[in-house]
Amino acid sequence: MKNLFKALANFQQEVPVIHKGTKGYGYTYADLPAIFAVINPLLRSNGLGFTQLMESKSIRTIVFHVESGERIESVTDIPQNVTLAKMNEFQVLGSATSYIRRYSLSSLLCLVTDKDTDAGGEQKQVIIIPSEKLKRCKNLKELQSVYTGLTRTEQTQMEPLKNQLKTSLNGSQ
Repeated sequence: MKNLFKALANFQQEVPVIHKGTKGYGYTYADLPAIFAVINPLLRSNGLGFTQLMESKSIRTIVFHVESGERIESVTDIPQNVTLAKMNEFQVLGSATSYIRRYSLSSLLCLVTDKDTDAGGEQKQVIIIPSEKLKRCKNLKELQSVYTGLTRTEQTQMEPLKNQLKTSLNGSQ
């Protein structure tokens, strides 16, 4: 499982918060096309894929490592005997299926796809851009730690700054 977990960890560092203006009853959410548009290129670049299978009264979501075949999966039951206003039973099933697919995939990949309003208020994420992370380093060890924690793309973009800061920190020690 080490191939899968390494690729999944890299994916999770690269994937942004996914917001979409699809409106529900008093809330907004990211629909499946919005989620797929963001995650598919990142999954591909990390050697990952996924599939979602309907099985009787549930949906099985599988995330797999393309080369090794390692996989993790989750099975979520589709609620039965649900009625929704102005929808026939097939529309209700379609709605429930889309909902389960969206949330089971988001859960398995640890995606943030909506505003977190649990526990008494919206959580705000503070994002520090890579250059600021590097500039805050006080010594070479910290600089190396922060740099290795960046995604591969960020490392490529930040290498000149890292080298400049490294020279500066070497001179001050």
